[in-house]
Amino acid sequence: MAAEQAQKRIFENNDDCPIRNVVAQIGDKWSVLVLFALVDGTDRFNSIKSRVIGISQRMLTQTLRSLEREGYVERTVYPEVPVKVEYELTELGRDLVKPLYTLVSWADDHHQQIRNSRQAYDERA
Repeated sequence: MAAEQAQKRIFENNDDCPIRNVVAQIGDKWSVLVLFALVDGTDRFNSIKSRVIGISQRMLTQTLRSLEREGYVERTVYPEVPVKVEYELTELGRDLVKPLYTLVSWADDHHQQIRNSRQAYDERA
């Protein structure tokens, strides 16, 4: 038993933990959806908002800023009247959506099974 405990991974709450420091940043409610909204190419704020149903303007702004800070999204401002702003995936962002696509495909394949499990659990609780 002690040998099993020694082999189990430890997850620290610091900047050295890739799960907390990287994965958790994209694991929020909206980031993956916004990333996938940009897979098809450069887009403007209102267009992204119209395709990510249910996201508020404030939350989309926060999510885009966070994704830009992490290096996944690039924001370009054009000095026009009115100001034109476009968002696109960076090379890092395009690289990120590749493994995320596998996760999204898995979720699509298992969605009904997960819903059934939730319902069965809730009925037992």
